[in-house]
Amino acid sequence: MNATTVAYEERGAVALLTLNRPEALNSFTRQMHRDLWAALDRAEANPAVRAMVITGAGRGFCAGADLAEFDFEPGPDLVQRADPGPVIDQAFNPTVRKLQGLRMPTIAAVNGVAAGAGASLAMTCDIAIAATGASFIQAFSKIGLVPDAGGSWFLVERLGLPRAMALAMTGDKLPAAQAKEWGLVWDVSDDAVGAALALADRLAVMPTKALVATRALLRDASTRTLNQQLDVERDTQSALGRTHDYIEGVMAFREKRPAKFKGE
Repeated sequence: MNATTVAYEERGAVALLTLNRPEALNSFTRQMHRDLWAALDRAEANPAVRAMVITGAGRGFCAGADLAEFDFEPGPDLVQRADPGPVIDQAFNPTVRKLQGLRMPTIAAVNGVAAGAGASLAMTCDIAIAATGASFIQAFSKIGLVPDAGGSWFLVERLGLPRAMALAMTGDKLPAAQAKEWGLVWDVSDDAVGAALALADRLAVMPTKALVATRALLRDASTRTLNQQLDVERDTQSALGRTHDYIEGVMAFREKRPAKFKGE
């Protein structure tokens, strides 16, 4: 894996992934997507890794797509060459789907500005913790585009339609403190990475399958009626009832001792 675009580190049961193009505010190139996929696969393949933190190097979290990769050279077929559709289909969308399908909980440590698809990346993670000076910007309207990488879905889900609409249309900056007040992030910390790693350590010793099943239940709840959700809850509980961690959790509770979850 090319460590110049995504750095990978394991700290006990936690994988720390760092987007590492600080000179470009960690904006995404196609290579950076590939390196991120390799890092995600590496964590996924190690059963000892049970939580993940994603952050950015330098003063930014992620500035979205690197527009330098788009071909705006004047000449024939400019419209076709500058089309953002292919990179969204071949890079950004697979990244979102891959993150949402991980077998472990994910935390975004938003250390600085998260703009465009960078804001979407933070929202794709299960939980986000922002640095005090971090901010979120829906930069798309400023270049004649719409939120992508799941941004149009996540914004409405997290903030509701009125706030999502205003942020997406104006492209105004949302400071970290207001992002917490509005529910875009879980917390704000002077040391976002440290806070995210501490939370990841907590999650890494919890019943991993139950956490991931919780993600799926909550994420898809709005697509179902209450009666449908009740059935999915029942079926999910039944499946989890056959796991080691369920038996261990109940036995530990009955025996008044700390549970020793294995993520199994």
